[in-house]
This record gives sequence, structure tokens and C-alpha cells, in this order.
Amino acid sequence: MTKCDRENIEFSSLKSKKILADFNGGKLTSDTGALLLREIDRRLGLIEAISNGIDDPRHPSFTQHDQRAMLAQRIYAIALGYEDLNDHNSLRDDPVMQTISTQSAQMQKSLASPPTLCRLENRISRQDLIRIAEIFVEQFIASHKQPPKELILDFDPTDDEVHGNQEGRFFHGYYDHYCFLPLYVYCGSQLLVAYLRSSKIDPARHSRAILKLLVRRFREVWPEVKIIFRGDSEFCRWRLLRWCEKHDVYYIVGLAKNAVLMRLGKSWIEKAKERFQQSKQKQRIFGEFQYAAKTWDRQHRVIIKAEHLPQGANTRFTVTNLAGEPKHLYDDIYCQRGDMENRIKEQQLQLFSDRTSCHDFLANQFRVLLSAAAYILVEHLRREHLTGTELANAQVNTIRLKLFKIGARVIWSVRRIVFHLPSGYPLKELFMQIVFHLKAPLNPSLVFR
Repeated sequence: MTKCDRENIEFSSLKSKKILADFNGGKLTSDTGALLLREIDRRLGLIEAISNGIDDPRHPSFTQHDQRAMLAQRIYAIALGYEDLNDHNSLRDDPVMQTISTQSAQMQKSLASPPTLCRLENRISRQDLIRIAEIFVEQFIASHKQPPKELILDFDPTDDEVHGNQEGRFFHGYYDHYCFLPLYVYCGSQLLVAYLRSSKIDPARHSRAILKLLVRRFREVWPEVKIIFRGDSEFCRWRLLRWCEKHDVYYIVGLAKNAVLMRLGKSWIEKAKERFQQSKQKQRIFGEFQYAAKTWDRQHRVIIKAEHLPQGANTRFTVTNLAGEPKHLYDDIYCQRGDMENRIKEQQLQLFSDRTSCHDFLANQFRVLLSAAAYILVEHLRREHLTGTELANAQVNTIRLKLFKIGARVIWSVRRIVFHLPSGYPLKELFMQIVFHLKAPLNPSLVFR
């Protein structure tokens, strides 16, 4: 039977040998891999830029915790898997958190407490949030060594369930609970926009304004870039499609089924059914036609995927102004938007952007942006330093477990901070390879300040 007291913990013996434990190990940490995040941020300048974008009304004489250090403390903690402010009761004295968060010479000083971090969240203004959102776009631009030929912008809303009386909450009939309705925009795996909204709106609300701002900025730096707007049927709004066509933006958007569409696609649907009945194998037939809903200003090209499965018909429609064969447009372009849903799951489930429990709406939007900043750091690690490795396609949780959650003994001295990592760490070579790449000289044009 295990015996515990204040000094020793005695476990069941191993034959003649006693097994003892205590809490006198000195300075230890379980998150040594967070040093990788610090190196990534030093290359990107992300946290510094966010801090510069937030007004700090505090008087320097009465300020104990630097704003940049508090932002780093919170963003790194989210990346490491600590979703709640209360976690900082312990994390504020963790040696690796103290090392990576502060730029002060007094590195063993306790970091900000949960109440201090909460006050930071609740003093954020709308203008602060706008500047942070702009920083994410500028970071994306700076990540390109060469002007891209094509950008596919994926728009998608999702539900963020809430359980209190937060500002902006509303009961959503489709999701069947009280929630927010955040809008995310990605280009490939890179995050561009994380915009919190009330759920008492059209899912496409503000998407045209956001697309307009993104297109304008991208064409300022890349005048020749081809831009494609991609989204599901919630974004099939004729004013949005008309704006795209007037500004040379391509689009491929889902289109919800209705009686008119089913009638126009009847020949393809029946042909797929006949072939299935003959072969008893899944059948997919593609076609196209012109269509305009009553509220649309004109007709648009619609692609039909007439699919028949053992479970029955599975018909889908998309509207597009892209040239090409219907099958190619549907399979190789439209369906690829499904990967964005994995990125949103990483954001919500693994980086806790759904922890919107503040009463104030702006504070909750700030929490979403902090989660987005954590995603940008981890995604940069995956995209730039894990390509060709066993973690090239790993999600945030796996990267966190394999690369960040590394125990170490920490030795502080006047001149050095030494982290003694386990000799048996299985990804030692990969870890050293990443550090080597991160320490390589960086092109100054890839850093935004």
C-alpha cells in the first residue's frame, strides 16, 4: 500500500528494493519544448507586434508586469495546452515559462497572476482588436519569400457554445444551443482571420467586407496574384458573387439544394441512379448548367455532382466563375476546402479558442485572437521546420505531445540557464535539427515589426 507524508511517498517495493518519491527535485519543468516557440517568435516578431498594437494606459511607475511579457505568457501557455487563466497560478513560477515570456534580467521573478491577465483581457478596445487582426494579415504576407501566383481564401463559420450570459450570445436553431458564430479565413493552413460574431446573424454577415479588405491588401503587394474565394453554401449570396466578378476575384461556392436545381439536374441524377442499379457500384456523374435564384441579379454557372450510393442519392451543387471541367473543379478545388475544417478543429479543440467565458464581448474576441496567435506559431513550426519529417502532417495536439512536453531539470546561474533534457527522449535528433534551422540567419524581409 502506498504511504504518503510531507517528505516521502513510498510505493510498492520492487522485490527487495524500496520505491520512494518526493517533491524535492528542485527547478523542474515539463514544457522544455516551449523554447522552440520562443525561437519561432523571435524570428517572426509576432508577440512584439501584437504588444505594439495594444494601447497600454498603465503608468510605468506603477507597472509590475510588462505588457509584452503578459501576452507571451498567455500565448505560449495556450500553445502548451493550458487553456484557463487559473493555470497561471502555477505557471507564473515555472522556469521555462519565466525564460520564454520575459525579456527582463530578473528572469526568476514571478510572472503575472490570473487576475492581472484578466485585467489585460478586459481593457482591450475595438481599435486594439483591429490592429491585431491587421498584424495576422501582415504576418501572412511576410511569410512569402516570392510573390504567390494564386491564393485560395477559405471562409467558414463555426459554432462556439457558451454557457453563461455573455454579451452577444444567442440561441442558434441549427446548432440547438446558445453560442457565438465566429468566422475563420484560412489560405491553405495559414490563418488570416479569426472574427468572433454573435449567432443572431446571417452566417455570411461581414464576409464581403472582410474579403474586400483582404483582396485590397494582397493586391497592394502582389498586383498580379490570382485570388479565389471558396466557401460552402452559407456564402452563396448574389451581392458577394457580383462583387467578386466586378473585382476580378474568382469564386467556387456551395449551393444549397432546392426544387428548381433538382429539376435542372434531373437528367444527371437519373443517369447516375440507372448506372448504380446496373452495376451496384457507386456512381458519380458531373454536369453543368446556368441558374439564377429569384433574388439573384443574373444567371451563374452551376456544377452538379450527381452521385448515387447504396444509401441513395447524394447530389451536390456548386456555383463558380472558374474555367475548367466540372469534375476537376469539384474534386480538385472545391472539395479541398474540407481541410480547413481540420484547421478550425485545431483552433477550437486543441488551442481553446472556444474558451469565450468573459462577459464582455471584446474580451472574448481578444481570447480568440490569442488562440489564433498560438496557432500561427505552431503552424509556422509545422510548415517551415517539420516538412519531410514524421510530424509533417501532425496536428497541434501531437506536436505538443512530441515536441513541447519534454521534462527537464533547470540550472540557473549568473551567466547561464541550462535545461537538462532526458537522455532517452525519442525525438532527440529531430529536436536538434529544428533548433539548428531556427538558429540559421533569417532574411529580414520575412520579419514584420
